[in-house]
Amino acid sequence: MRRDEITKVILPESEIPKQWYNIIADMPNKPAAYRNPVTHEVIQADDMRAIFPDELIKQEMSTERYIDIPKEVREMYRQFRPSPLYRAKNLEKQLDTPARIYYKYEGTNATGSHKLNSAIPQAYYNKIAGIKRLATETGAGQWGSALSLATSQFGLECSVYMVKVSYQQKPYRRSFMKTFGANVVASPSNLTNSGRSILEKDPDCTGSLGIAISEAVEDAATHADTNYALGSVLNHVCLHQSIIGIEAKKQMEMIDEYPDMIFACCGGGTNFAGISFPFLQDKFNGKKVRAVAVEPTACPTLTKGIFAYDYGDVAKMAPIARMYTLGHDFVPSGIHAGGLRYHGDSATVSQLYHDGIIEAKAYGQKAVFDAAVAFAKAEGIVPAPESAHAIRAAMDEALLAKEAGEEKVILFCLSGHGYFDFTAYENYFNGVLDDIEYSSESSVFNLECLPDIK
Repeated sequence: MRRDEITKVILPESEIPKQWYNIIADMPNKPAAYRNPVTHEVIQADDMRAIFPDELIKQEMSTERYIDIPKEVREMYRQFRPSPLYRAKNLEKQLDTPARIYYKYEGTNATGSHKLNSAIPQAYYNKIAGIKRLATETGAGQWGSALSLATSQFGLECSVYMVKVSYQQKPYRRSFMKTFGANVVASPSNLTNSGRSILEKDPDCTGSLGIAISEAVEDAATHADTNYALGSVLNHVCLHQSIIGIEAKKQMEMIDEYPDMIFACCGGGTNFAGISFPFLQDKFNGKKVRAVAVEPTACPTLTKGIFAYDYGDVAKMAPIARMYTLGHDFVPSGIHAGGLRYHGDSATVSQLYHDGIIEAKAYGQKAVFDAAVAFAKAEGIVPAPESAHAIRAAMDEALLAKEAGEEKVILFCLSGHGYFDFTAYENYFNGVLDDIEYSSESSVFNLECLPDIK
């Protein structure tokens, strides 16, 4: 079939990757080692055993290029993988661009997002370690949804601390998690010391991922049968998400294409890592490809943060990482892209950005929802607000290609659908969405609270 006749590329089940790709093996500068949040010394495996199983700790600290995917995990992946690669022909026509636009669609599983790629192996490794319950945080609800489904499949209990503003904005995400047996509470809550401490200072606190992480980590650390599961940021989550890019490379090879540039939304960084890291392996070997992380102007971690050691959570219980950060106690505005409201970024993504290997850009809510609606009309999929950041950047790049008369190949990750997000769309249609700009002056205090580590 001619390339121009192709609208959808499907891999057979037999092509589900058998290994994840670990970019750390190929990075010219490795991310700095995590530090113990109490002693500030380089973290050791024993320091993490209170909240993680051994197999995930090994993955977190690994420098091996490829890590085998367990058979049990691959069997569960078969329910929704390989995911499809689409060519956005109608969007191309709408933009009247010579660029060819492709998107890898991760919304085809029951939870509607890429998060299940890591939730399944995390639940699996905890199950074989004898853990009975997992505690976690969630922003927009995609990760909580994924972990609630994965734990139900492995017979584990699940407790989800959901950022309060998203808990209020997205009631059907709560219902989804409860359907799979999860206990969902608004964070900050009175169930933990860290939550109570926040509420004492600010009873009306709308919450943040940093606060919700503190509550989930405290829950795990104080219960012997419970571990903590994180849906973004950490190396092992980037590793699990690499299955997205590995499949996308195979699919593009099938139609003799290769991207000039890759876009993905970026909060903690693992969706961006998932689609881009397997292609960056080619870049390290001389291939020309741009990878652009797209974030909200309300929480522009890469574009306006500083590269420094910082705590992963408000209560200073999670490991300290060297990353781009807005300060661990930064509470972003309640934008509808709840999954992009984390104060920091993956240490791996941050190092790549610091070294100039990847790029970043930020958009306000209105431009993002303009793109989301245009994409929905053209392609028939309503995107999640987070994913719409990547769509906005891809559309802008396609328009630049039109101005230059260049046949660029653009790839982006449509990390999830937006069928639980119609409150946000309704606000957009009613003209009540605000474009919120981060102000560095408002975060001077946050940045002054960084740990004293050189």
